[in-house]
Amino acid sequence: MVIKERTIPLVIQILDALSQRLPLNYPKYQQVLEELGKRQAGYQGEVALDYYLRLLPIDKYMILHDLNLPDGDYNCQIDTLLLTPEFALIIEVKNMAGKLIFDTENEQFMQFNNEKEKGYSYPIAQAERHQEYVRQLIAKHKFPPVPVDYLVVISNRYASYVTTGKNAHKVKPRVCKADVFKNKILYFEKLYSDPFLNAKDLQKLSRLLVKMNTIPTNYILKKYEIKKEDLLTGVYCPTCNHFPLIRKKLKWYCSSCGKFSKDAHINALKDYFLLIDSKITNKQFREFAHIKSHDSAKRFLLSANLNYFGTNKGRAYFPKTIPW
Repeated sequence: MVIKERTIPLVIQILDALSQRLPLNYPKYQQVLEELGKRQAGYQGEVALDYYLRLLPIDKYMILHDLNLPDGDYNCQIDTLLLTPEFALIIEVKNMAGKLIFDTENEQFMQFNNEKEKGYSYPIAQAERHQEYVRQLIAKHKFPPVPVDYLVVISNRYASYVTTGKNAHKVKPRVCKADVFKNKILYFEKLYSDPFLNAKDLQKLSRLLVKMNTIPTNYILKKYEIKKEDLLTGVYCPTCNHFPLIRKKLKWYCSSCGKFSKDAHINALKDYFLLIDSKITNKQFREFAHIKSHDSAKRFLLSANLNYFGTNKGRAYFPKTIPW
């Protein structure tokens, strides 16, 4: 049973908004684009794995996709988490081409592709950190001590991989290609056959994880040390991405392509909620969207079906959910 559907991850939406709002000559612009590209490729790999996840018995497995769980000032991002009465399984997906090497002795992960060698962070270490995080979360909330394990799945059908080093025997059972995913699930079912969680526990734990699923609004800005003042403001053209649009004939007008838009300001609001804050005042909206009239800004905010609290100058508007 899918408890949390797979959608475009929030961090991808944040990076996409950031790529629109950073000047092209900004020092870390290329880094943002590179991370966006990697995460988009990773998301496509996760979508590819869904073909095999659908083969799991729906009455036994609870599936939660793209969990973002708070970890102090950081974020524990889990591609997919499977919950059963017998075990919890963290699934990390790698959508990479070429030959992949898991060097368990030196804890390195390398890719050989098109006669080029490139090193990446060690996915086993990441999976083990997530494993410990989930273990502690389960203990903290007084659930029975269900075993927590992990599986690194390579979703690119054209990739190959090897595990080397003195700890290869520990890692090998926890790495696989997507097409043998079901066989690996059988391995974990044999490894963990004693039930720990009843139906009520599973439902309660699933609800807790969904409730905890969040990501700080300014998480990416902090990561790249980007200040709010570094961002381009204004409403951009939905046709050609030109900044900024102007008001003309009661519509948004693009001086670059000559197109008009009635609701281009909606994207500006989305970007604000993704990048800066989860709420916005009339004044903040006017400054961000380059709107002169207080009444026009209020009309835009009310027509966007946002929730709000406060009165007069103290009123702030916010979406029901982020992403909005």
